[in-house]
Amino acid sequence: MTNSSTKHRLPVGFIYFFGALGGLLFGYDTGVISGAMLFIGKELHIATGSFEYGFITASVLLGAILGAAIIGPLSDRLGRKKLLLTAAIIFFIGAMGSGLAPDYALLVSFRVLLGIAVGGASALIPTYLAELAPADKRGGIGSLFQLMVMTGIFFAYVFNEWLSPEGLFGVSQAHGWRWMLALAAVPAALLFFGGLLLPESPRFLVKTGKIDEARRVLLQFNNNDSIVNEELHDIKLQASIPSGGFKELFGPMARPVLIMALGLAIFQQVMGCNTVLYYAPTIFISAGFSEHFALQSHIIIGIFNVVVTAIAVKIMDKIDRKKMLTYGAIGMGVALFVMSAAMILLKAGDGNLGSWVCVIALTLYIACFSATWGPVMWLMIGEAFPLNIRGLGNSFGAVINWAANFAVSESFTVLLVAFTPSGVANAEGQGIARLFIIYGLLCFVAIWFVAKFTIETRNRSLESIEADLRSRAHAKGYTEAGEPGQK
Repeated sequence: MTNSSTKHRLPVGFIYFFGALGGLLFGYDTGVISGAMLFIGKELHIATGSFEYGFITASVLLGAILGAAIIGPLSDRLGRKKLLLTAAIIFFIGAMGSGLAPDYALLVSFRVLLGIAVGGASALIPTYLAELAPADKRGGIGSLFQLMVMTGIFFAYVFNEWLSPEGLFGVSQAHGWRWMLALAAVPAALLFFGGLLLPESPRFLVKTGKIDEARRVLLQFNNNDSIVNEELHDIKLQASIPSGGFKELFGPMARPVLIMALGLAIFQQVMGCNTVLYYAPTIFISAGFSEHFALQSHIIIGIFNVVVTAIAVKIMDKIDRKKMLTYGAIGMGVALFVMSAAMILLKAGDGNLGSWVCVIALTLYIACFSATWGPVMWLMIGEAFPLNIRGLGNSFGAVINWAANFAVSESFTVLLVAFTPSGVANAEGQGIARLFIIYGLLCFVAIWFVAKFTIETRNRSLESIEADLRSRAHAKGYTEAGEPGQK
């Protein structure tokens, strides 16, 4: 039986687009700084390589840790939509403030504020999309977040090029970086006004007693009354459980998901994804290419990221999540080993062959990451936590991911110096090769973790995932409150 009362409903494409749009801001604000930093240091008289210089980039990561810790738990109490609108406002203020900042202190302050929105979006959007999408489409819909992230990074690379003094618009050094940073205010405004029309999560509506409104939202995504009524019944059962806190998050029922979230969040970073994306131009230069080729490669990498992630969105609901993570880690590990070997070959004078092998291996690495660990990590964390701690759980995963991002990014240059030999040809290339071997080994450790500690979530309703967690806890002799009981 179908329902005809939803004739004037919003197109689901509109809802999914604006629901995921925060990911574009996430990507743009984290990617744009690589180009802007070429001019910020000169304009604000900050020495390259100084702590102040590096902290302009790191400030967003620190803000992201704070935002992920705050916004997710608040969404359990205030709703996903309200916090999405709040994140849009913070994005807008942070972008405009960064572009207009007259000095270093204000620039860093607004970058921290931007980071709060970035971290909040990373914790909030995967949860919101997972709670809207039907079970058989949740993988593709949830992966829209990562597609938006990669699209934002691509736009950042393009505008970095266009707004440089030698770029398409030929903006002066004093103003180009300001435009680069401030342009993020445009999608932030779009997110806010589009977000006003978005529905609230049906899971949150049920938790707050708005059953009829929740039914109307569910009917927007599945126009079959019987299926919607069955889903609504399952949501009511889960929503009747009181909201939890850290006791429930670290309790026996949620522990399998907590371990999974912790491991996936860390491994996504320690396999080297952001160091490859952030330092790709440095890698190309070390491989023997010109600075011009290295800068242009950033845009090419951005395009490739978007295309591969779009393909991943299409296949996400056809392949098990665990298989995607496993195959992705194998591909990333092999690509890193090949890239390292190519960098070492440069020492033997085989520069031309080694350089191009390095480029191909780096491209394959990015393809494997963008199609698997990039979207799947956020997707699985967004759909696996129980409803009564879902916002808190997603915040926990996002905080760990951003902390790992900060640790890996900040340690890259330190480790590169430690691993770079002295007195040899292409010393920096040798250091990069040694460092990437370590990242490659961690890819294979990640395969072990996926096999042992992750649960499959594809084609399962959020309620069935939660019911399985509760059954496991009860089977081990724990009560509903998480206390030891009778087996």
